[in-house]
Amino acid sequence: MSFIQGTDRKQKTMFPDCIEDYIGEDNPVRVIDEYVKLVNMSAFTKSKEHRRGAPGYHPSVLLKLYLYGYVNGIRSSRKLETESHRNIEVVWLLQKLKPDFKTIADFRKENKTQLKQVFKDFTKLCKDLKLLGEEFIAIDGTKIQANNSKKNNFSKKKIQRHKQYIEDKVNSYLDLLESSDKDDSPKLKYTPEEIQQKIEKLKERKIKFEELEKKLQDSESNEISTVDEDARLMDNKNNGVTVAYNIQTAVDSKHSIIVAYDVTNNPADQGNLNSLAEKAKDIFGKRKLEVAADKGYYQADDLMKCERNETTVYLPKQSYSNATGDKDFYGDKFTYVPEKDLYICPLGHELRRINHKSKEPKRIKYRNYDACKNCESKSKCTTAAKGRIINRSPNQDFLDTIDARTEANMDKYLQRQMIVEHPYGTIKRTMNAGYFLTRGMDSVTTETALVLLAYNFKRVINIIGVKELLRILVALRPTLSLYFYMFKSYCTKRQEIYG
Repeated sequence: MSFIQGTDRKQKTMFPDCIEDYIGEDNPVRVIDEYVKLVNMSAFTKSKEHRRGAPGYHPSVLLKLYLYGYVNGIRSSRKLETESHRNIEVVWLLQKLKPDFKTIADFRKENKTQLKQVFKDFTKLCKDLKLLGEEFIAIDGTKIQANNSKKNNFSKKKIQRHKQYIEDKVNSYLDLLESSDKDDSPKLKYTPEEIQQKIEKLKERKIKFEELEKKLQDSESNEISTVDEDARLMDNKNNGVTVAYNIQTAVDSKHSIIVAYDVTNNPADQGNLNSLAEKAKDIFGKRKLEVAADKGYYQADDLMKCERNETTVYLPKQSYSNATGDKDFYGDKFTYVPEKDLYICPLGHELRRINHKSKEPKRIKYRNYDACKNCESKSKCTTAAKGRIINRSPNQDFLDTIDARTEANMDKYLQRQMIVEHPYGTIKRTMNAGYFLTRGMDSVTTETALVLLAYNFKRVINIIGVKELLRILVALRPTLSLYFYMFKSYCTKRQEIYG
């Protein structure tokens, strides 16, 4: 039986004469090569080759390598070095250059501001290509695991628990030493010298925990991470509680392209809505914008900032349960009567306002202990001995207008998940970016910029296509080259005149 035969490895004609023949006309690597030619590399730090006497690489070489790596889910500097030796696309892209892993890692470390700017510039290019709707965005956050395990994250209680364990262990070893002095004592597993060594090691560990405890007391935080000090313990839904960062993104509705982002170590999303909306407006160059977000962003102060800045927000109100868990007596089942400034409970009783000593209380309270006292459904409504209290925000009238607007535009709000969840699924699964390699807020923010740039890059290629995008980039090149030449000439002339 005959089979298709391979080519003899010893033949000189086994491979094409030109490496160009390996890269098809519709290969996305050509888009990376052409796009980097448009990037102004003058602000980038010159790389240093870690071989003695070797000159550095042009920054464009390392930017191409990083962009290719992040687009294809290869983010480690060591893995990128390996790809430069074996991956034919990378060999073509870098023109057979093979930077070592230290040079690759240093490029990202030394060009943090510049790499963040590349993300912004590419987003503006998306705008110029009419890929952004510029009218409606969705905002959401996701937790991405930090380069710090839970084992290396400590709270005050955890430190106390470790110290107590060490004390108990030391005492047990001391008891063993004491019993070993007796003539009728059973044969010990360890010699007295070995036990003494273990005690000394435990005391050293206790000193380290005491130092951590002091460091935690001096800081404003309630936890401390020993590997990545900026990372914090967060509930990561599918992955449970992990040490992570909270990544916030604003995604344009037209093609799910990310237009703005932020990185925080606060697990809550509250307080990020207005800042992200303003960043998106800067990209769009517009004053008015519509935004959809989930109930995690429901915060009166932040929503009021959005309203003042002409940002129309659609998000559902938060529902607050009672202590008994009976849905018939949740807070939203109590009806507010503005004319009388009171609440009507589900059974028809009136809860009246309590006079507060503070002129501007954070919460206005309503109650009717007499009605609760004789109510048959009290056990379903509250666990408080005296009766139920309803809290109302001083800004509730404003929040009611937000709630009414969302109810009237539910079709727009329901688009939120389709718009903003698409990038996260692609980033975490397809691009292998569900965890950070770098440490510290600044470095993590830079890595986030690279990940989101790579996502946008993949997205634009899928929308436009390789060949058409190549045609556009080639057409842009002379224009941008002329612009940079004119700008450079202007700066030189200005330097000559004014010194």
